[in-house]
Amino acid sequence: MDKVFTEQIKQSLSEQKAEIISNLIASDEDIKEIMEGMDPKDLADIASDDIDRKMIEALGTQELKRLKQIDSALTRIEQGKYGLCMKCGVRIPKDRLEAMPYALMCISCKTADERKNR
Repeated sequence: MDKVFTEQIKQSLSEQKAEIISNLIASDEDIKEIMEGMDPKDLADIASDDIDRKMIEALGTQELKRLKQIDSALTRIEQGKYGLCMKCGVRIPKDRLEAMPYALMCISCKTADERKNR
């Protein structure tokens, strides 16, 4: 993997990480507001508040998963292992890494993995 490309990816991953952290902080404040704003209401309002809270928590869970993937990619960059498929060791194409900079596997291995997990 060429150094310029790797540095661009590293910068992009760092920006994504900062954005996710910012979103999670804002999301946490939204959850607090929902919880504090709950008062005795009718059952429909309680159900609506519960759905809102669960949606915010689900988004937070997805963002945490993405954050872990980004951290893993940044670690692989530091270790000099970035861009190599974790399963077969083949170089992951630049197009795939540009689309998904935290990709762990080449397209062939990812496809096989998804088929196996169906």
